[in-house]
Amino acid sequence: MTNTYSGQQPTALAENAQPAYYSIQPAGYPAAPGYPPGYPQAVPATDPARTLGIAGLVLSIFTNVVGLIVSIVAFRKSKRAGFKNGAALAGIVVGAITTLGILTAGIAAGVAATSLVNTCQDLGPGTHVVNGVTYTCG
Repeated sequence: MTNTYSGQQPTALAENAQPAYYSIQPAGYPAAPGYPPGYPQAVPATDPARTLGIAGLVLSIFTNVVGLIVSIVAFRKSKRAGFKNGAALAGIVVGAITTLGILTAGIAAGVAATSLVNTCQDLGPGTHVVNGVTYTCG
């Protein structure tokens, strides 16, 4: 019986040995070289500001102006490194919306307080009912 792969007569093999045509590396080819000593292996790139973006998002919920600033810094760092930082972008949006909401509420409270002070100056001290609204001026 002839071996169809190599054209040679089969030979008796040791008990656990495999025939030559089952080898992984073809004969005549050297093994692939590894990395030369002293060179680091490639490490997958990671976003340098990913954690900062998450921190900015959390901060923008509780301390909106600080979170907004941290999120902007994280977003810019990620953009310079060539990454997209969704957490930092979300922190910018949440921080901007909550900051605008607080500013709007503060302006409305200031206008209401000014109106109340002017009304009390006109009415004088005491309790007054004007158009169904009760004012207590001191």
